[in-house]
Amino acid sequence: MIRLLDIVFSLTGLLLGFPVLVLLTIIGLFDTGSPVFRQVRVGRYKKPFTLVKFRTMKPDTASVASHLASASAITPFGGFLRRTKLDELPQLWNVLKGEMSLVGPRPCLFNQQELISEREQRGVFNYRPGITGLAQVNDIDMSTPELLAETDQRMLQQLSLSNYFKFILMTVAGKGAGDRVKP
Repeated sequence: MIRLLDIVFSLTGLLLGFPVLVLLTIIGLFDTGSPVFRQVRVGRYKKPFTLVKFRTMKPDTASVASHLASASAITPFGGFLRRTKLDELPQLWNVLKGEMSLVGPRPCLFNQQELISEREQRGVFNYRPGITGLAQVNDIDMSTPELLAETDQRMLQQLSLSNYFKFILMTVAGKGAGDRVKP
């Protein structure tokens, strides 16, 4: 049932949000010259996939987890995208393709070995990664790998239709600050 909802919501979001996606892409062209950010992430069953987002940092920023990046790398427009969570909109394409779900553990990078190990121990990779979830709405990010993996596991064990909608609504309402970036 959740996969069906993912398809319906991501397709609807992409179709209705198309004008916004185009506008943000155009503004992003002026901001960084490269508005779309692609990065290989760890997916379900540890299979790699290419995550798509709007770029919020300067194009020459090192490819590291957000909590390891410097806040000085975030562009002014990128700061707006992060605060409003609009940088996540292109991930609806990943959801439509079946690489992600709207709700699930945030996909990590392959170089985040401690988090990968913690998630493997807890069976987190048996599920699709998501755009939002329990950790995100509680401001738990990848800087605390063990806590994040525990939270992901708890969310997946308790994931129901009501929790699915609850996490989406909490995210849309502004709950959760997103990934921390070094000041």
